[in-house]
Amino acid sequence: MKYNRSYNFSAGPAMMPEPVLEEIALEVMNYNGSGMSVMEMSHRSKMFIDIYDQAVADLKALMNIPDNYKVIFVQGGGTLQFAMVPLNLMKNGVACYVETGSWSKKAIAEAKKYGEVKVVASSKDKNFTYIPDCSDLDIPENADYVYICENETINGTTYSKLPNTKGHVLVSDQSSMFLSRPCNVADYGLIWAGVQKNVGPAGMSVVIVREDLLRDDLDPKCPIYCSYKTHADADSMYNTPNCWAIYCCGKVFKYLLDNGGLEAMNQKNIDKAAVLYNYLDQSKFYNAPVAKEDRSLMNVPFTTPSAELDAEFVKESKKVGFDNLKGHKSVGGLRASIYNAMPKDGVEALVDFLKKFEEAHA
Repeated sequence: MKYNRSYNFSAGPAMMPEPVLEEIALEVMNYNGSGMSVMEMSHRSKMFIDIYDQAVADLKALMNIPDNYKVIFVQGGGTLQFAMVPLNLMKNGVACYVETGSWSKKAIAEAKKYGEVKVVASSKDKNFTYIPDCSDLDIPENADYVYICENETINGTTYSKLPNTKGHVLVSDQSSMFLSRPCNVADYGLIWAGVQKNVGPAGMSVVIVREDLLRDDLDPKCPIYCSYKTHADADSMYNTPNCWAIYCCGKVFKYLLDNGGLEAMNQKNIDKAAVLYNYLDQSKFYNAPVAKEDRSLMNVPFTTPSAELDAEFVKESKKVGFDNLKGHKSVGGLRASIYNAMPKDGVEALVDFLKKFEEAHA
């Protein structure tokens, strides 16, 4: 069935794969003969526990997650994780952060409430348009972890090589590149991702955490809900979880497994991002500010020659069925988020529009 759908370039909530949405639509009134929607189902029921167990198993298979890591689903997004990471991991009260843009800055500000934060590298000097050299960071011995935002959604940068943490725990916010390419989970102590960008509906984060980092000696004032161990021990069922988001994410995990896994998805993402970047690079009208070696395949910021033309671009693009191309309010300009679910023909259609707009306004 064909639907009148726009190309949604939103940074999140974002597009989901159409086959997944169609499957969800078929089940929304009556899941698997239960006579009810997953939205109405008890999280303690056998049927939902089966949904949950399958989602965890599929994510473990998709990412080859080692046995000594726990997968948990936590309500809330990045703003909660900015606090949960230091609350759980700041045992010595010292953490190192790499500052690469808007989201790592927010994480730094939150972590400072719980201990000493050392900014060991930053790309602030060039307006966060590159990833700083992290091969020889000045990491104190008593640092509890090193934190990165592996893909900056607003600024459009991503790491091509992980930092040398010198034996310290690596924590990564993978929200806007989660499941977009292969990932060696053993390189990290903890990975978290808000699911609304590349996996499912808003309202939840996936956390993948090494078991030795789960602590029961947290500050007594730490809310029970903010303990990773609380969620790990209860298989994400300490309280009523975001059942609908878990169900939807499980569908996406299965979809990715059935379509070649993360290696295949990575190649698709490389191919479609090249279509957009290649056009922007040859254009004298548009500017893509991020250093080529550090460009995100998921979030592509760019500008026209003026803020007025940026606004006109957004206005005209909506008329032809493109949504959410306006840049984040903190940086302005334009941005195309081209996550896993964005088809290559959507990017090609955008490039056709870019050409026409340039011809009309150059």
